[in-house]
Amino acid sequence: MKKSIFMDKYPVYSVEFAKSEMGVATAKEVIEYFKDKIQNHPIAQFIAVFDHYTHTKNLGGPMMDGLLDAQNIIFCFGQAIPDTKMLAARPRSIGVCEFEDKIVIDFLEAPKEELHKVMEEWTKGLKS
Repeated sequence: MKKSIFMDKYPVYSVEFAKSEMGVATAKEVIEYFKDKIQNHPIAQFIAVFDHYTHTKNLGGPMMDGLLDAQNIIFCFGQAIPDTKMLAARPRSIGVCEFEDKIVIDFLEAPKEELHKVMEEWTKGLKS
């Protein structure tokens, strides 16, 4: 898992898996994997899946070469609201991009370290 600073301000964690390294082969299968993890977590709440690829394609927006699918799974770990600003950091989203031979997964750093580690563990669990 690699941490980078996107657009000079967003801490993003990314990983790229060859499809041959995974037990799943499409972005939709990866989304279902995450959905199962979310639904079985004691505090996580599944919200939605956003088909980013179709949305962008319908707008006629540019997309990177080789991209076959792009999905976001949206969910929340929120169990307290200690400050109004907490809502700015929620909900969570994990982006899943599919290419011919690989899957790329990206997500923003979570404000709570233990829950960030949960997302890292879920992601690493995709590698067979």
